[in-house]
Amino acid sequence: MFILQIFIILLATKIAGQISVRLGQPSVLGKIIVGIILGPALLGWVHESELLTVFSEIGVLLLMFLAGLETDLKEMNRNMKAAALVAIGGIVFPIILGYLGSQYYGMSVGESIFIGLLLSATSVSISVQTLRELGWLNSKEGTTLLGAAVLDDVIVVILLAVAMSFFAGSDTNIALLIGKKILFFVVLILASKWLVPQFIKLFSRFKVTEAVLSAGLIICFSAAYFAEFLGLAGIIGTFFAGIAIAQTDFKKEIEHKVEPIAYGIFVPFFFVNIGVAVSFDGIGNQIGFIVIFSIIAIISKFAGAGIGAKMAGFNMRSSMGVGAGMISRGEVALIIAAMGIESGLLPIEYYTAMIIVVILTTIVTPPLLKVIFGKRDQDGVIN
Repeated sequence: MFILQIFIILLATKIAGQISVRLGQPSVLGKIIVGIILGPALLGWVHESELLTVFSEIGVLLLMFLAGLETDLKEMNRNMKAAALVAIGGIVFPIILGYLGSQYYGMSVGESIFIGLLLSATSVSISVQTLRELGWLNSKEGTTLLGAAVLDDVIVVILLAVAMSFFAGSDTNIALLIGKKILFFVVLILASKWLVPQFIKLFSRFKVTEAVLSAGLIICFSAAYFAEFLGLAGIIGTFFAGIAIAQTDFKKEIEHKVEPIAYGIFVPFFFVNIGVAVSFDGIGNQIGFIVIFSIIAIISKFAGAGIGAKMAGFNMRSSMGVGAGMISRGEVALIIAAMGIESGLLPIEYYTAMIIVVILTTIVTPPLLKVIFGKRDQDGVIN
């Protein structure tokens, strides 16, 4: 059965992506929408399964690994102050507006804060793919967006732990939690400087097929595991693994060989998996909730991150583009929503509605970025 799903997903995503491009939109948009069409919400041809989840996870890990390989580290370091302002703005605004919206619907203080934190999450993977298609990934705006997304993830994870310890009785050592995040970046810096280059150089001497590619993938997935082990998203690990390899002489070879593996099979599953999460069961009386919280989710990130970018010295268009790039909540918010159900901080009756809100924020991001930024060619000319 899964072999049939592979056939359906690969065929449908490529056709949907092409249709989306022909309509003047990034291909990502068509791929996510086709996931909704194929999933339980409409046709029911593709269902959530362990293999779909695994393929999807590998896809997003490789997507962020490639983003790291393409990132200019010097440019990213130059934009860290801007990234911090964008991240802070993109967290404060959603928490405040999400809290107020939840209070309007009669939720408790703990539930309202949790909803605010859920809306503060950012999944930059959708924006990465869109910016890549539009030619903006390695721009000042693109690197600021990536840096902001990393900081956003770290801050939101810590705030979630604090909230859950207060309101859900979670026995979390906050000092240990912060210490783990610091340890991750310390180990990462040391490994990037000494371990990664030597490891790939060693593998390059092996007389076996695709030894360098294997070395790159070993670093990629070990970084993902290490990040998740210390309480961060795996995509943060693979992103920095890509940056580390980008500083070596093997960057081009690994990038050239990983790209067809990622986009040929695994990344399409990631986009479809987002759409498959949608269900329209029992939402008839929650349309108002979905509309209000979709507006809150979009406006809060767009305004908060956009104001942060403006404070950092970006012009109006760039600030709007950075704000738009932070809107997508994607798989990160889906994971947080599941945590909310387990801890009792997300009311079960609003779970499906919040999932739809998350999917809507993910769907609006690609066309918004296209409208604001436009498509840029290799010479930097905007079409």
